[in-house]
Amino acid sequence: MPEIFASLSPELVAVSLPTWVDLASVVVGSATGIAVARRRHLDAVGFVGLALLCGLGGGLIRDIMMQRGGVYMLDSAFAIPASVATGIVAFLFPQPLDRAGKLLEWLDITAVALFALVGTDKALVSGLLPASCLLMGVMTGVGGGMLRDVFLGEVPHIFLRSNLYAVCALAGSATYWCAVVLGSMNKFWGALLCIVVTIGLRRWSLRYNVQTPADVDLGPSVSKPVKRAATLVRISRRRARRR
Repeated sequence: MPEIFASLSPELVAVSLPTWVDLASVVVGSATGIAVARRRHLDAVGFVGLALLCGLGGGLIRDIMMQRGGVYMLDSAFAIPASVATGIVAFLFPQPLDRAGKLLEWLDITAVALFALVGTDKALVSGLLPASCLLMGVMTGVGGGMLRDVFLGEVPHIFLRSNLYAVCALAGSATYWCAVVLGSMNKFWGALLCIVVTIGLRRWSLRYNVQTPADVDLGPSVSKPVKRAATLVRISRRRARRR
């Protein structure tokens, strides 16, 4: 059992997460893509295409933005085959998807948690700034779903009012960075904490229907005090002149 805390050092931060974490995120992300393909009754190309987009799209966006090292989906010997195999198997045996029910919701947010974890860790290993690490975590977490919606001709869900979808990725990414960098926590426990926070926040938002705000306009509430203050100033000046 690894120690929960370890001494903070550049060597600790520079150690990447195990390879199987990347592969697990790819498979779970691909599963969210095939769930959408099944609901839309797409063909085999649609299944495989959405599996690739959801399983590898976020990582592709991250690697292009970071420009550090290679592209994971091209360098890994297992990433593309695993995603394609997930799509093909789901197309040939779709009945488990029909029976999954709420399991698909869990897969969706689990994929976001894993991608946010992997994205933040890769940025951390590359020595990026804190804000950049959080951005890479969020983009990896929601990038695949964003590409999926664009390819399906829809407004990306992260831009619509929803139950804290992108916010969950940001919270998980921030939790992992703070745990590893500020808290000197072992990456194993930092990763577990990231996943728990991301999934827990998402389930809480669904349970109590907490959604991100939309159509916000603070103009009237801000302008009223300003106008009131300007009116008081004018009145005070008039009184001063009369005196």
